[in-house]
Amino acid sequence: MTPIRILVADDQPLVRRGLTLILSPDPSFEVVGEAEDGAQAVELAHRLRPDVVVMDIRMPRLDGVEATRELARTLPDCRVLALSTFDLDEYVVAALRAGAHGFLPKDVSPEELATAVRTVHTGEAAVAPRLLTRLLSTYVRTPGPTAPTPPAVNPDLTPREIEVWRLIAIGLDNAAIAAAMDISHSTVKNHITNLFAKLDVRDRAQAVIAAYESALVTPGP
Repeated sequence: MTPIRILVADDQPLVRRGLTLILSPDPSFEVVGEAEDGAQAVELAHRLRPDVVVMDIRMPRLDGVEATRELARTLPDCRVLALSTFDLDEYVVAALRAGAHGFLPKDVSPEELATAVRTVHTGEAAVAPRLLTRLLSTYVRTPGPTAPTPPAVNPDLTPREIEVWRLIAIGLDNAAIAAAMDISHSTVKNHITNLFAKLDVRDRAQAVIAAYESALVTPGP
């Protein structure tokens, strides 16, 4: 099996080295480079063509959000896994909107980091649903009680697709959605495929952002 090529980007040398030492022993990974800021991450990504960039959000010169946006624009096959010191960080939502495939706090276990790298490499979102919901509830702006009526939900969506979208947005995984709607797991997958195509979103993370921004769901307490 060809190893997943990884670029590590963090402005703290100790953190960079630590991430490399965590990932390198796994034969399914190959750490091909380290970057000390977002600008260098973009430069090295173009030169080394990693499969995944493990990207710190807050870095000098070019932060992780802008670096992610540039990579999504110029190297769409390169997946970004964003890291942050803080669970609730407004930059996380910005990174997901910019094109990151996942987010992890830096205090995750080595096993969780390795799993997330593998997940984003497949093109899936590596964000715990409930953590993503908590982040968006805190930072995504949605209409208040006195705000104008939000735009209508995409009229191309079927009632079933809208319900699947709502359940994704409140943090349910596919198995829980299947149970809640009393449908099969494969039917849920079909609904999600159609939903993502109609919303023009890449993954669950962007679908949840779209749900909050369209006011399909609103932040709870």
